[in-house]
Amino acid sequence: MKTYLIQKYGDQSAVRAAELPDPEPGADEVLVKIHAASVNPLDFKIRDGDFKLILPYRLPLVLGNDFAGVVVRVGSAVTRFSVGDEVYARPGKDRIGTFAELIVVHQNDLAHKPATLTMTEAASLPLVALTSWQALVERARVQPGQKVLIHAGSGGVGTIALQLARHLGAHVATTASAANAALVKELGADIVIDYRAQDFEELVEGYDVVLDTLGGKTLEKSLRVLKPGGKVIGIAGPPDPDFARELGANPVLTQVMNALSLKTRRHAKRRGVSYSFLFMKADGDQLRELARLVDAGAIRPVVDRVFPFEQTREAMEYAEKGRAKAGKVVIAMM
Repeated sequence: MKTYLIQKYGDQSAVRAAELPDPEPGADEVLVKIHAASVNPLDFKIRDGDFKLILPYRLPLVLGNDFAGVVVRVGSAVTRFSVGDEVYARPGKDRIGTFAELIVVHQNDLAHKPATLTMTEAASLPLVALTSWQALVERARVQPGQKVLIHAGSGGVGTIALQLARHLGAHVATTASAANAALVKELGADIVIDYRAQDFEELVEGYDVVLDTLGGKTLEKSLRVLKPGGKVIGIAGPPDPDFARELGANPVLTQVMNALSLKTRRHAKRRGVSYSFLFMKADGDQLRELARLVDAGAIRPVVDRVFPFEQTREAMEYAEKGRAKAGKVVIAMM
């Protein structure tokens, strides 16, 4: 099969096209012919080696973290899927590799594709939709009437998180450029803050939840817009001890993660709020819930541009340099 992979960690020049043997599904696994995959910031971080202590992949490594496609073979113990099913998924963190013609996925990580979407639209969703669900539904438990701030509302995660927060009945604020104000309002934002001209810390206060996609100073300031008991959920770091426990990290790595987030957690505690780091997990059941929301019209994908498979490197460069105006960059195999 054709793939795009890295043989060593590095910058964009490390990504190359290569042929690999077709994978074989195990008893609980499904072999999928990939029709489309999407580009995520996680791809760049893995390529650069930023996560090699957390995710010790064996090289060479096929890149890519979500996809949509068609089942071509099922393992002997598979009960949920049949040959010909249209599916979508974020593979388990140890089984990535969607910049390829084929992939093997555990049946528990897979879901039937939303019926109302094309393959390219469906491929844009799994990683960002699962991130949004696990942040807002699973961890924050957002309730109707609560106030939620979502940073970078026109980004891949932001465009889906806005719609999910609106569906949950929250009052939603977001940061975005003035050029994307109309889009994020349409997606569910009640308040739009132009991050280039305005300081969100001066405009919002008393929030229940902040979904921080940016980290750094944005994270520091986000702690100050929460009401007592409020939560910041960060996907840009720093990692925290709870994440280390989820990962089963060794004592040294656990100490490193503890140190990286110590200042932030102390700052949060002084203010009577909390900070937690979220590294989303593969989950087919949650993707089924999200597919129902999509088919009911509560969530729609936002796709900025579609590249052919032969231009995977160009698609990654386009996304990494921030050229996308809003939403996701997708790679189409078919």
